[in-house]
Amino acid sequence: MNKLKNTKLFGLFFVLAMTLAGCGKPYLSVLRPAGEVAQEQFNLMMLAVYIMIGVILVVLIIFILAVLKFRRGKVGENFMPKQVAGNHKLEIIWTTIPIILLLILAIPTVSLTFKLADTKAMDKVDEKGKNKEMIVNVTANQYWWEFEYPNQEVVTSQELVVPTDTKVYFRLHSADVKHSFWIPAVGGKMDTNVENINKFYLIFDSKKAKEADNVFYGKCAELCGPSHALMDFKVKALDKADFDTWIKDMQGTKKAVAATSDQAKEGEKVFKQSCVGCHAVTPTGKGAKGPNLTTFGERTRIAGVLEHNEENLKKWIKDPDSVKPGNKMTGQYKVSDSDIDALAAYLMERKVEN
Repeated sequence: MNKLKNTKLFGLFFVLAMTLAGCGKPYLSVLRPAGEVAQEQFNLMMLAVYIMIGVILVVLIIFILAVLKFRRGKVGENFMPKQVAGNHKLEIIWTTIPIILLLILAIPTVSLTFKLADTKAMDKVDEKGKNKEMIVNVTANQYWWEFEYPNQEVVTSQELVVPTDTKVYFRLHSADVKHSFWIPAVGGKMDTNVENINKFYLIFDSKKAKEADNVFYGKCAELCGPSHALMDFKVKALDKADFDTWIKDMQGTKKAVAATSDQAKEGEKVFKQSCVGCHAVTPTGKGAKGPNLTTFGERTRIAGVLEHNEENLKKWIKDPDSVKPGNKMTGQYKVSDSDIDALAAYLMERKVEN
């Protein structure tokens, strides 16, 4: 009775596990591809799954036939099956079949690998010396991301903005240790190294983007320190017109947006005294020690992980190590509680979109 009960529980658990494994949000799941690259990689993965299922089914059928046809009660105790050791025909068959299956998987795998590695278009420039393709330079830091648009001369951080239905090329680099750039719904991961630059491209499908409210999420996929799991970033996938508008707004921000409230003005003074050495509030200049804060007031997350409100912002400024252990911001400044209140008011006013 207990064995039957355990079998039923195991069966229920198996069914639930297999069902839930197929679940996923459209902005984060590799099983719901949202771009050409992701779809091609998904198709390759499913090809491997189908081959494995086919092999399992063939082996299962042979096993069942052998059990039913050659059980002792049917063939007797002294039955000796025909010996096939050294049968050249059978050896050729069961050697050839695996080779064929491997070729069926290997050919599209190699083909797709070379296709996705083709980034030569990134090197083509126009008469002004600017790249003809859409390029984003990604710099990974412990534990945040910087995104530079070299053609547009714009720098931002934590929130990557991209046009849909456009091949977006990425140059990946790390400022400290090895990280890995990954937007699960849009394509496979790639490492960011200190010693070299890796290149690849992604395409963000406009229809899939609408299903995900034009938002995807990215992650670091390489263990890079105690806050590795908190090194997330947001991706805004906009249509070409909206993306061009965003770029225009960013390019139009030549100097920091003026503070409006009295508290924000006090926060601006504190910022210039304690923060400006690491953070910029204009969308220019790459390689800063800390994230660019030009669009901080428009974001949806504090430090990439907390809900975007002043209370969490004050918590982050007061004790960043409690949110992201091991981050490089901890211990770099000294501010009072009143200064933190003023800073929070100032940073919440950092917006560029009209």
